[in-house]
Amino acid sequence: NEISKLIDVAHATGPYFLGTELSYVDVQIAPWIIRMRRVLTPYRGWPEPEAGSRWALWVDAIENNPHVKATTSTDDLYLDSYERYAVVEGAKYGAPPVIHEPPRICLRQLQYLRTLQPYTSRRTYAEAQAIDHKPPPPITATTTLPEVNPYESSVRPEDTPEAPFQLRSYKPRTPGIRHLRRPVNDHLHRGRAYLPLTFPRKGQHIGGRNNSGQIRVRHRGNGAKRRIRIIDFHRNAPGKHTVERIEYDPGRSAHIALVTNNATGEKSYIVAAQGMRAGEQVESFRAGIPQLLLDTLGGSTDAGMVAAKTAWRGNCLPLHMIPTGTLVHNVGLKKGGKAQLCRSAGTFAMVIGTQKQDEGEKEMEGVVDGGGRAEVGEKQSERRGKKDLYVEVRLKSGEVRRIHRDACATVGTASNSNYNRRQLGKAGRSRWLGIRPTVRGVAMNASDHPHGGGRGKSKGNVQPVSIWGQLTKGGYKTRKKRNVNRFVVTERPRNQKSLSKAKKKEKKNK
Repeated sequence: NEISKLIDVAHATGPYFLGTELSYVDVQIAPWIIRMRRVLTPYRGWPEPEAGSRWALWVDAIENNPHVKATTSTDDLYLDSYERYAVVEGAKYGAPPVIHEPPRICLRQLQYLRTLQPYTSRRTYAEAQAIDHKPPPPITATTTLPEVNPYESSVRPEDTPEAPFQLRSYKPRTPGIRHLRRPVNDHLHRGRAYLPLTFPRKGQHIGGRNNSGQIRVRHRGNGAKRRIRIIDFHRNAPGKHTVERIEYDPGRSAHIALVTNNATGEKSYIVAAQGMRAGEQVESFRAGIPQLLLDTLGGSTDAGMVAAKTAWRGNCLPLHMIPTGTLVHNVGLKKGGKAQLCRSAGTFAMVIGTQKQDEGEKEMEGVVDGGGRAEVGEKQSERRGKKDLYVEVRLKSGEVRRIHRDACATVGTASNSNYNRRQLGKAGRSRWLGIRPTVRGVAMNASDHPHGGGRGKSKGNVQPVSIWGQLTKGGYKTRKKRNVNRFVVTERPRNQKSLSKAKKKEKKNK
């Protein structure tokens, strides 16, 4: 064989190939000699060299060389690495299953070794795992784990510095992407959604139709296939949750975050706050203040101290626990209800007035129940007046509204604040989103719209009306004069353009 040819041309007394010093041939064959003894011998039955032979003298000289020892792993580490990367195979050679070498061993140069000994295995990979890699002992009922207060090491999430506003443009290889502009959101997850929290969007309602098949909402239909994401707008689950990733949601303009409950491992989707990133910790305090958090505060219930530990970005709190001037989103309207306001991209509201309490502004009244949470007593809430049950919130439209003090709100601004600056670039992209074209009334026939028909672009000497004949530019009043919303403190400003024009006319007349 090939080894016999090398021995025949080697130095007679050796011990190395050319005599007493290492040569280039010794350096090249040293790794194979190490593998033969440490891998092929225990796993393939490779024979040991005959004592006193030239081959045995050569093998011993290479293995005992200090330079070879310094660059070679120990026997235990070598065999352990072999067993970890080995693959049970061998049926294709007509022999029982055996363990092959890992990919780092090149068998193409040693194919002649297969003819020397049959493929026999001293032990299988499963047996080696059972013997050499025993699992750690299980934790028994008597095992005591140290109690760790998660609030002692909790750190307020740093405010992500907002980069200068950027829109991603594309090289105009086609007319459709010449005017395409998209906000830069490189932090979004690029894979699929978490399927257990989704369901397919199917049915007639996709095209704006009711159960009878009649169109009730125009300009909707077709579009790409979607899966509806189930969003948790209640946030009732207490305890810390870890943000796994930030995802794009085709059903809304804001981004969503996949969070995992640290205690139960249950996953859920929430609307992501602006600046939220994977790895952050968020929590809901709708069920009350945990006893562990009160312990870290020394038992104090001072509103400022509690807010310093709870009013963090992404946390869900009752409105009365949020300091004045804080920006919030996902605002609820009822006690125990879900979030209903400020859920779109970039929207927010501001808490502008928290009601004073009888015992002082800063002292939070409440009792600690058996579960270790502070809750407001029913009798104490009854003693307060009706006005004390509400918190004033200014919405983004400018409207000031009274909302129940126990309604939920999430600290921060809804994510994807640059959503309104995007440009689709072409009409087809709007069709992918399920939006059908909007046709002007003057471009229709007389039978299709009151403005239709005639020659040219004239709609006739008629007032502007909708397709159903309702006046569209004044004359059709929609605002209620009676039964107005009693929770609205200040209505949103209206007709700003007309007011500014009137002021300009007054200045000119003066």
